[in-house]
Amino acid sequence: MKILLTGADGFTGRALVARAISQGHEVIALQADLTDTHALQQEVMATVPDAVIHLAAISFVGHARDDAFYTVNVVGTTNLLNALVRLPTHPTRVLLASSANIYGNTAHSPIDETWAPAPVNHYGMSKLAMEYMARTYSDRLNLVITRPFNYTGPGQDSHFVIPKLIMHFAECSPGIELGNLNVEREFNDVQMVCDAYLLLLAHGEPGETYNICSGHPYSLQFVIDTLVRMTSHAPEIQINPAFVRTNEVHRLCGNPAKLQMLLAKHGLQMEMPTLEDTLARMLTAARDRVRASH
Repeated sequence: MKILLTGADGFTGRALVARAISQGHEVIALQADLTDTHALQQEVMATVPDAVIHLAAISFVGHARDDAFYTVNVVGTTNLLNALVRLPTHPTRVLLASSANIYGNTAHSPIDETWAPAPVNHYGMSKLAMEYMARTYSDRLNLVITRPFNYTGPGQDSHFVIPKLIMHFAECSPGIELGNLNVEREFNDVQMVCDAYLLLLAHGEPGETYNICSGHPYSLQFVIDTLVRMTSHAPEIQINPAFVRTNEVHRLCGNPAKLQMLLAKHGLQMEMPTLEDTLARMLTAARDRVRASH
């Protein structure tokens, strides 16, 4: 399958390219800026993909410019879909990566796809707007929307909390400044998320939305305790009020039943690396970087 991939140079994109190629797919990385409609149209027309995975987005919740979330995540996606509907032969499926952040703060857990969205930050709001906008193309494109819950792995930017922790432990830093330690997240493995994307590209039902999750949340304190046990290093943890967000989503845990039922229908299941497996891979990669820098 010839897959056009946006965001191929990003954390998830790099992992997805490797996974897709290992499964025999051809991956074409979109080079055009999503906000450059002319260049985007030309490149899509030249590619004529069998399928599309759209990952490109502003995804760091603490991004400095609020308007960038909407310019890239909503308008950029609109431009991509406009280019795809102009193709003489439409792709067999277009997978759009949304986010579990659209659910916002809720006492209900785990969250399934029917739960009413209530985003509490511009990232979540822009992703929800993208979902609603994309549905206006459902009569012309075979769309599947995914809502991945938090995930991590080697190569993720240190702006995100797990890679930040990993680097501090790899360097045996005496202390770490963090925000709220009591937030609970799923910290799934990027490999699992990439496998889910490729399975949904093959088997996702048109117009459907799928959580990509494990249903197992962990507090940051639990992650820290696990790293202490794995490394025998115990840094001093300091709470920096500047890192505590007023619009923080306190607990985010998904219900994976819908995706699991779809895969079971096709006799499939996904490999789910444990949190410790993921942290171990990240520690190995971080220690290699530390050694290389000395």
